[in-house]
Amino acid sequence: MRRYDEPIAVRSSEGDGASDPVEFLWRRRLWRVLDVETRWRETSDWWSKPGEDLLAESEVWRVIAAPGRAVAPGVYELAHPLGGEDWFLRAVVD
Repeated sequence: MRRYDEPIAVRSSEGDGASDPVEFLWRRRLWRVLDVETRWRETSDWWSKPGEDLLAESEVWRVIAAPGRAVAPGVYELAHPLGGEDWFLRAVVD
């Protein structure tokens, strides 16, 4: 797994009370989400970010995505702090 924690732009779908990512823009490339493998919530990394709210939570989606039909899909982790507007590409799973 390669860790990035880079900001991304995400378009989400509203349905069944959930807002799943549909596509994201990363490094000037549009990635279409083909499937959501799983999602979970986690608290912030207290050991690496001193001074931040230790109870702050993020929702993380592990998705299968591809930038087009000619490129094989990969597995990506997209993170969204609860109550915030920002999204991050947290990791690419090898």
